Amino acid sequence: MYLMGALILSIKISIGFGALVLSSFLIFIINKKFLSKNLIDKVNRRSSHSSVATRTGGVSLFLTLFLISSYFYIIGYEIYEFSLLVPLSILTIVGLYDDINGVDFKLKFIFQIIVAKIIIDNGLIIDNLHGFAGIYELSRITAQLLTIFIIAAIINSINFIDGIDGLASTIVILFITGFEFFAISLTPYSNLSTIVIASLAPLYYFNLRNRNKVFLGDSGSLFLGGIISVYVITILTNDYIIKPEYDIHKILFVFSILLYPIIDIIRIFFLRIMKGKSPFIADKKHIHHILLTKLKSHIHVTLLISLFTLFFIVMVQTIF
Repeated sequence: MYLMGALILSIKISIGFGALVLSSFLIFIINKKFLSKNLIDKVNRRSSHSSVATRTGGVSLFLTLFLISSYFYIIGYEIYEFSLLVPLSILTIVGLYDDINGVDFKLKFIFQIIVAKIIIDNGLIIDNLHGFAGIYELSRITAQLLTIFIIAAIINSINFIDGIDGLASTIVILFITGFEFFAISLTPYSNLSTIVIASLAPLYYFNLRNRNKVFLGDSGSLFLGGIISVYVITILTNDYIIKPEYDIHKILFVFSILLYPIIDIIRIFFLRIMKGKSPFIADKKHIHHILLTKLKSHIHVTLLISLFTLFFIVMVQTIF
């Protein structure tokens, strides 16, 4: 048992270190390539930056995952369910095209539905609400429609919070850490979690520096949103068991570790619809934009929202 544990730990350390190094290299190279082609993020009235930047973080993250996955696939070692690369690649490609050329939100939404159906066909579906509102088992059609809605909502919620430096990455890391920490045993996605967190780490340097910055871009936010949606659906299945000492209702658990994206998307949708606007038309009415006008610092806003998220997780665990 001890030797097995040591082997698993050594594999995770190797995967994490490899992802860290590879991600750093790819972010640097791809950013340099985009700068040479003048494929930069144009500053406009909705921008929260004024320096030169590229939207290459997402494609670097995906390529890191893809290359590491390819290596382990070739040597015959499945470190997670590789079929997830199909929906994740679709989201990344659509996001990258949007970063470079722009894509109508309706087309992006259609691809999100396609991705959701692929995830469902892979066996991940919300077919039980675990007693929420007195509802348990769902019919097949209801379960599919609900799962598609939840996947699209989560993908867009992560996309919506990618408005200031470091925020989306930090919220994703907090969520993944909570997902793994509160599970009673190693999840099937523990290696994927290691790769994603390690790949995001070097992005902070490129994202927070003052010149030639690197943003996640839509390729990154859609990619990460896809991963988070898979994790959320996994939590709501019977296969994911929360540690007894932290066990609370699964829907409340999801809300606690994904607090800010949920609050932000509900709030912004409500405000835009009330004003007769499309909920998908971008503006600067998000909570993080409002906080930025007060605090004048991307880092301070990210820290404040992150600390509030941690506080809420502790509060929910204490109360329930």
